[in-house]
Amino acid sequence: QVQLVESGGGLVQPGGSLRLSCAASGFIFSSYTMGWYRQAPRKQRELVAFITNNGITNYAGSVKGRFTISRDNAKSALYLQMNSLKSDDTAVYYCNAHISGPLGLYSWGQGTQVTVSS
Repeated sequence: QVQLVESGGGLVQPGGSLRLSCAASGFIFSSYTMGWYRQAPRKQRELVAFITNNGITNYAGSVKGRFTISRDNAKSALYLQMNSLKSDDTAVYYCNAHISGPLGLYSWGQGTQVTVSS
């Protein structure tokens, strides 16, 4: 069955960096557009960035220029490099095959918590 396992979150000070990883299995990873999503407390889940199967990327305006999404199809892995982190980036981050907007194709994994605080 499909598994999406996110890792790499943690507590970081404003201005710091983190690199998130997503290990995907149970589907043909290389065939899908993949996305990173986040959900902050008391807010709806939102799309952070997506990357097509041939490497075209798109970012939410709030993270453009600070975050970089990448993928390794050979490893069925998705990454999110997050730089210049702000308190507003605090959320649980998820990966999924991207449909549109905040919608993912598969059941959500457990996510990884990112907390930006001094």
